[in-house]
Amino acid sequence: MIELHYWPTPNGWKITLFLEEAGLPYRVVPVNIGRGEQFHPSFLALSPNNRMPAIVDPDGPDGKPISVFESGAILQYLGDKTGRFYATEPRRRTAINEWLFWQMGGLGPMLGQANHFAVYAQEKLPYAIDRYLNEARRLARVLDERLRDRAFIVDDYSIADMACFPWTESYKRIGIDTAEWPSLTRWREAVKARPATEKALAVGRELMAGAKSLKDDEEARRHLFGQK
Repeated sequence: MIELHYWPTPNGWKITLFLEEAGLPYRVVPVNIGRGEQFHPSFLALSPNNRMPAIVDPDGPDGKPISVFESGAILQYLGDKTGRFYATEPRRRTAINEWLFWQMGGLGPMLGQANHFAVYAQEKLPYAIDRYLNEARRLARVLDERLRDRAFIVDDYSIADMACFPWTESYKRIGIDTAEWPSLTRWREAVKARPATEKALAVGRELMAGAKSLKDDEEARRHLFGQK
């Protein structure tokens, strides 16, 4: 059984999307990032960058346990392990990797910054807000254009879709209506309609019960935004 070190965030949902789609048995180990658990030595042994998610697979490629950190690397590992939602054919695998890395290097970080400056930052900086909201819009346009003539990012549903979809959920929080991009909207609705998606997004929801808003939770803000 795969051990998933997890908190319900877009990066965490990427992995529950795969696990639920593939029907792989897994056990959640909560990593409360608002209470600094990502800095505990036991977690650092799995994820030296202090970021969740991470997994431990007791049945690694050589029959021995293996740990994997970074959500994109985890998706690639699980795709190779199961032979699902990835590809072995070089051209399709390359296309999936392109969009996976596009999310890891662009969509995720830029939407993270947009959320930080537009929603969470106590000091509202107009330049920073405009900079990242504009980039969030540009990235939505890029994805919309990609989806204009295909059902999913690389034709069939893949780890590229699993990587990108959770981050598009954050557009509403920053005040951007994705209905502005019809192909993106149609794709989002198709992903949401998959039975595994609802299950994946619900994983760990109870962990957030009673949690304060980041605007009011000084301890969480210190752990999430105050590290050097």
